[in-house]
Parts: sequence; structure tokens; C-alpha cells
Amino acid sequence: MSYRQILYHIVFGTKYRNPTITDAHCEELYRYIWGVIKNKKGTLFRLNGVEDHIHILSDLHPSIALADFVKDIKVASSLWMKASGLFPDFEGWAEGYGAFTYSIKERDRVINYIKRQKEHHKKVTFSDEYKALLDEHGVNYDEKHLLN
Repeated sequence: MSYRQILYHIVFGTKYRNPTITDAHCEELYRYIWGVIKNKKGTLFRLNGVEDHIHILSDLHPSIALADFVKDIKVASSLWMKASGLFPDFEGWAEGYGAFTYSIKERDRVINYIKRQKEHHKKVTFSDEYKALLDEHGVNYDEKHLLN
């Protein structure tokens, strides 16, 4: 039997970072994404966001590649958001995503960070937050690709 314990903090934004995830219906979106994660045999620890992006903390079943996991979440949620009529200005998700790994010892800290997204973004832009996450994890990036 194989064992693993890898927590992924996944972050992705709306197309052009448009503020199209409304407070009125974000909980429905989060429940839908939770269902997608469960269907992929993942465990969701926390999901939250603001108008232009979301954060997911979950584990990933070893039979699923990270890129496929994120793609499935983005495609399914995008189709649902457009069909539901709850997000009339939503055009889609931006290309790409950020994914960062954490140990189980860091789980509560990351959960609390994700819980406080609305408060956090009263002071920090998504762009600055995303760059800080990339820097914290030693990820090299080209700024021209961050706003796609």
C-alpha cells in the first residue's frame, strides 16, 4: 500500500482578474467546487476567495495529476457558473494557476490564511498576494504572465 500526505494550496483567478465572483453566490460556487474535489477523491480542507480569485487547500488522490485536478475544477466550475445564471459577468478563469505544497504541520496556518481572504484583501491586492506566494516558495516567474 502507498501512503502520502501532501497538502496543496491552489490559487487561480478570474479571466482578466475581473471581479465577477459575487458575495451573494460565492457559497454556492464553493459548494460546487467541493463536490468536484470529492468526485476526484480529494479532501477539501478550506476554500475561500474574493471577487477575482479563489484559494483551495486540499489533498490530492495519488492517481490524479495536479494539472488534471486543477483543470477539472476550473472547467467544471466555469461551465456551472455560466449555466447557473448566478454569475452573469463571469467570462471564465484566467489561464494558469499557482500550486504550493505544505506539510500537515502547516495546515491550520494555511486554513486560517484562506479563511481571512476578505479581510486580507482590504489591504493587499491579489497581484501582490500572488507574487508574495510565488516568492515565499522560491518560484521564478515573469510578471507579464501573471495577468493572463
